[in-house]
Amino acid sequence: MPPKRTVRQPFDWTGLLFALGLTLVIVVPLLVVGTWAFTEVWRYPSLIPQQFGLRFWSQTLARADVWNALFLSLRLTTVVTVLSAIICLPAAYAFARLSFPGRNLLFLSFLASHAFPKFGLLVAIAGIFLHVGLIATFWGVVLIQLVSTLMLMIWVPVSAFQAVDRRMEEAARDAGAGPLRVFWSITLPQAGPTIFAAMLMTFVNTFYETEGAWLIGAPQIRTMPVLMISFINNQLVVQYGAVLSVMLWVPSLLALIFARRAVGTGAFARGFGA
Repeated sequence: MPPKRTVRQPFDWTGLLFALGLTLVIVVPLLVVGTWAFTEVWRYPSLIPQQFGLRFWSQTLARADVWNALFLSLRLTTVVTVLSAIICLPAAYAFARLSFPGRNLLFLSFLASHAFPKFGLLVAIAGIFLHVGLIATFWGVVLIQLVSTLMLMIWVPVSAFQAVDRRMEEAARDAGAGPLRVFWSITLPQAGPTIFAAMLMTFVNTFYETEGAWLIGAPQIRTMPVLMISFINNQLVVQYGAVLSVMLWVPSLLALIFARRAVGTGAFARGFGA
């Protein structure tokens, strides 16, 4: 028999161009900001800095408002993530497993906040908060940031609970396990990785949230993103904003690395039933 001839696939130039374009859009700005953070002298028209150093790092880290904003952001993000889990996870389980009147309408109402322009919604909520004394308060910022977590902490856990193998739950019930034992031993271990990944993403998104923290919290509540914006707008030195930008990358990078190691890449895919 004559040997089979392999057909060579044509090179995907479109995919290569798309990948290069995506790399330029994402990576180049990060490289520029990261370079500015460690630059002391960079004058036009030079393509590379004339002098590198850590002088602006020491000046930025010596400021008390930077550390106050960092610790406030971490505390605020932790509180929002925990409250979001307490509120949304029982609701997600009910939407995934129970049938009740108005279920679909109520489910859509949790996601409705993302169907409108965000800033307009924040302004409307700010008007309400002004009358109840929540403007420029810690808990006012917590409540406004909870609105942004609803879609991620409802949609993903609902899909995770729906993806649990019902046959294993039925087998456990047939063996005499009660509902609570089935949930802790069968349901939660299967849905847990996806829920954990959703909580980590909620933590990262809340840490970076800027519009609500600025509109509701200013001037008393200054998170790291709000402080970074004030540095960029009010400082003529570019390096101050670049240093804060790099500092903002660190918590999210650590959270994403931890999620990758603890959960794996298939967590969200399993949660969506893929």
